[in-house]
Amino acid sequence: MRSAQRFMVVLIVTSFTGPALAGGEPTKDVTEPLEAGKRIYRQYCASCHGIEGDGQPNWERQNALGELPAPPHNPEGHTWKHSDAMLYRIIAEGWHDPWNKTERLTMPAFGDVLSPQQIQLVVNYLKTLWTPEQRRHQQEESQDAPFP
Repeated sequence: MRSAQRFMVVLIVTSFTGPALAGGEPTKDVTEPLEAGKRIYRQYCASCHGIEGDGQPNWERQNALGELPAPPHNPEGHTWKHSDAMLYRIIAEGWHDPWNKTERLTMPAFGDVLSPQQIQLVVNYLKTLWTPEQRRHQQEESQDAPFP
């Protein structure tokens, strides 16, 4: 099993069983990668998506430029509806929302800035912002579309 897949299994198991598996505290092999993902998120993503993943105000309505502001990554947003492969691609290649009236990438590409492992760490950190039901849905979406 690839290390990323092993990490996802550990993340999913601990999200349901919680700290009980480790005698009341999450294990270091789970918390260290999540903390690394959180650090990377805060350095590269928080300026648009918010330090706690709450996105920009009025993110569901086009701004004066005709662009949709950065969405939240918390339970209020829609990030959890996308597979690991799609989230990876959006971070690596950037995104032009098809509803935007401009042609520019409103989500810049980070594939030249972040390594594949760092991108996976960010996505796995985002999963900690979702409800258990949202994580289950996203896991199902990712079964046929895992990280590259």
